[in-house]
Amino acid sequence: MSAAISAQKIQDHDLPAQAMAKPPAALPRSAAIATARNLKKTYGQLVALNGVNLQVRAGELLALLGPNGAGKTTLVRMLLGVATPDSGKVSVFGADPYDGSMQARVGAMLQVARVPETLKVREHIDLFSSYYPAPLPLEETLRIAGLADIKDRPYGELSGGQKQRVLFGIAICGNPDVLFLDEPTVGLDVEARRLMWAQIRTLIGRGKTVLLTTHYLNEADALADRILVLDKGNIIAEGTPSEIKSRAMGKQIRCTSRLTLEEVQQIPGVLSVKADRNAFELQVNAAESVVRELLQRDSWLADLEVTNAGLEEAFLALTKNHNADAKEQN
Repeated sequence: MSAAISAQKIQDHDLPAQAMAKPPAALPRSAAIATARNLKKTYGQLVALNGVNLQVRAGELLALLGPNGAGKTTLVRMLLGVATPDSGKVSVFGADPYDGSMQARVGAMLQVARVPETLKVREHIDLFSSYYPAPLPLEETLRIAGLADIKDRPYGELSGGQKQRVLFGIAICGNPDVLFLDEPTVGLDVEARRLMWAQIRTLIGRGKTVLLTTHYLNEADALADRILVLDKGNIIAEGTPSEIKSRAMGKQIRCTSRLTLEEVQQIPGVLSVKADRNAFELQVNAAESVVRELLQRDSWLADLEVTNAGLEEAFLALTKNHNADAKEQN
């Protein structure tokens, strides 16, 4: 399925001229761009979505987090109108997403993308831009996506990271009001990932709305206004990054010590501990008492750091608790 599904559906539905004349006025930030109500989807015995409710607000970046198989891509595909729920309702700009008339306002970048290998980068951007009523200028799309230096190269000759940037360019070239980005930075090096983050922030600054799925928790922490955590087809948490992080109780201690891993685990108040190269990382409820005990037991203790639990710890705690609850119910 192409990363620019929305553009393809415009072509397939042969929109009337008045639909292509000019883009609609921007919605206020509090308005709902997309909603999902009680979505359910199964594949045989696998429950992909189990009564999911979702609202994407105008002008925000909503990050959808979850382990592999949580249902993230299934949910995005339903919002795009390329998959149908077994039950429930989806609405985008107040319309059915399967209706091609609203697709001119949507851009998409999915994990599985098929575009012609022989077309040059600029030819892909030109082609997909032609499906939209008010696309970005070619040079602007190339600049935003970091494609100017490879615009004359065939798609099939590009590296994996360069292909990701082309698919990002295809998603934004139509100047859509809402972007669905499914794992957009997979395969990018650190510099390219940071560049895409900056461009996504710029799009949000222009009033665009973004639904982002990602495995990179620091990416969600850096970009998102709100985060939804999806696990086994259920939304198990929702809130700002700070609110989600607050769900991970306690503190994190990092230090180097002559104590063994087993000795550190036996200290009262230590919830978990892992070795990281020549250091220990401890999850604790109350840092003060644990630090005092560490210093009493090891006078050589060094490189001591105490921090609040981060998004990764919160994510792991949430999914662990959800799995435990599910086992109890079964």
